Amino acid sequence: MSPRSLLTVEDLDISVKHRGSRRPLVRDVHLSVGAAESVGLVGESGSGKSLTIKAAMRLLPRNAAVGGSISFDDQDVNKLGRRDLARFRSRDVALIHQDPRAHINPSRTIAQFITEGVVHTGLMSEESALEQACALMRDVGITDAEKRLRQYPHQLSGGLLQRVMIVATMLPSPRLIFADEPTTALDVTVQSDVMAILMEQIRDHHMAMLFVTHDLDLAAAVTDRLAVMYAGTIVETGDSQDICARPLHPYTAALLRSRPSTTEVRRLTAIPGRPLAAYEVTSGCSFTSRCPFANDQCRNEVPQRRLIEGRTVTCHRAEEIAEPLQEQVS
Repeated sequence: MSPRSLLTVEDLDISVKHRGSRRPLVRDVHLSVGAAESVGLVGESGSGKSLTIKAAMRLLPRNAAVGGSISFDDQDVNKLGRRDLARFRSRDVALIHQDPRAHINPSRTIAQFITEGVVHTGLMSEESALEQACALMRDVGITDAEKRLRQYPHQLSGGLLQRVMIVATMLPSPRLIFADEPTTALDVTVQSDVMAILMEQIRDHHMAMLFVTHDLDLAAAVTDRLAVMYAGTIVETGDSQDICARPLHPYTAALLRSRPSTTEVRRLTAIPGRPLAAYEVTSGCSFTSRCPFANDQCRNEVPQRRLIEGRTVTCHRAEEIAEPLQEQVS
C-alpha cells in the first residue's frame, strides 16, 4: 500500500516576466510525496527541479506566476495566510541548500544559525535549543559540539557546514525535508558520509524527503520513488529500482546510459544536443530533438501522461520502445 500523500502537486505551471511577455519555466507538473516517503526529483540543470521546490515552499520571486495546486496535508499552500505560511515553513517543512556557505550568515555564530529559527518562532527556549543542537551535532558526527557552536562559518570545512545545515533542518522536527542537491558543493570523499548521515536522520525521525539531484544513481540508492524531469515537465515517475532496471521514457534511458561504469572501462555515452528550457519547446514532445525514437507524431503532438506498468510516462511510443530501451541500459 502506498503511503498517504503528504505533499501533492497538480498541474503546476510557473512562468516569469521577460521583455514584456511571460516565459514558461515549469509546465503541468504532477508530483506527490507520501508520509515518511523519500522521492527523488532527477534531471539536468535547468529542468525546473529547484523551481518546483521553491513553489512548494512559496519562495518564488514576485514576478513569478504560479498555476495549478500545491497541497500539504490537505491544506492549499497557495492560500495560506501570513501566519499559517510562517508556521508551515518553520515547523512542517525544511530546506537543505546545495551550498551551505551561500546560505549561512558569515557574521553569526553556528549556535545563532542553528537555534535562531526555533527560538524566534517559540518552538523552543534558547537553552533547550542549544541542548538539542548539541545532541544532534553529535548524531551527525560533529565532535566537540560546544566548541563548534561558538565558532563562525569560515572556521568550518564544507563538510562540517553541511552537517550544520542538516542539524538546523532537523531541530524543529519537520514532517518533510526538501534536499536541493545537498552534496554538490562537497568533495566526493565527503559526499557519501553526508548522504549517509542525512538518510539515517530521516529514517530515525520518520520524515519524508523530496531529494533533488542530477545524479540518477544516487537518487535511486536513497529514495523509494523517482520522478524524472526534463524541460520543465516530469516525463516518468515510478519505483526507483523499477525505473533503473526498466526505463520507459527515452530520456530516462539516456540518463542511465550516460553513467560511468564501476565494473568495466568504456566510453561514456553522452546525450546528443543540449537540454531545452520549457520556454524553448514550441510543439510536440520536449525531448524530440535528442531522441533516437522520435517520429512525426512526437514532433507535432504533445504527449499526455499515461499509466504504464504501474508508472506514469509521458511518451507516445513508450510501449513500443520499452524493449529497445532496456537493451540499451542493460
